[in-house]
Amino acid sequence: MRRYETIAIIDPDISEDDRSSLLTRIKEIIPQQEGVVIQEDLWGARKLAYPIKKKPRGYYARYDYCGMGMAVEELERFFRIDDRVMKYLTVLLDPEADVEKIQAEIAEAQSATAAAEEKTPPRTAVTAAAETKAAEPAAETTEQPPAEQPAEAEAKASETADEEPKAPAAADEPAAETSEKE
Repeated sequence: MRRYETIAIIDPDISEDDRSSLLTRIKEIIPQQEGVVIQEDLWGARKLAYPIKKKPRGYYARYDYCGMGMAVEELERFFRIDDRVMKYLTVLLDPEADVEKIQAEIAEAQSATAAAEEKTPPRTAVTAAAETKAAEPAAETTEQPPAEQPAEAEAKASETADEEPKAPAAADEPAAETSEKE
């Protein structure tokens, strides 16, 4: 079997019931053609890079599946017929895919993320306040209030403006020559 990925952009203006029936139909087509759906990702409504059928947004759905060419042909035929699908793209991920191995890897990855979420304690308002207080001393790097700093900067600027340019210390030292290239 081959492993494919298909991304479909669906009309965002259709009702939720209509959208769910469309997504269910897409998932049914693959097994009918002796394929196996590995993963379905519903990304939701997003802004498009350019308008498609005069619509600035689209509902994205990604399907990762294994099957032969007939599954891809039937899926794309369905997309061409149905007006609710605005665009689609199918990509061949692996020409020699092992379905059982892929499903085992996905199950292992999902169990690892679930275990990682269990180990991290839930973030509460008390821990968030403690983290904020711990970060406050590092944020205070100035000893003077901000209102005094601009006044000091203006005083230093006026002192340097009143001073005359200094003459060279010794008259017998040659002045530095500058070239036109600099």
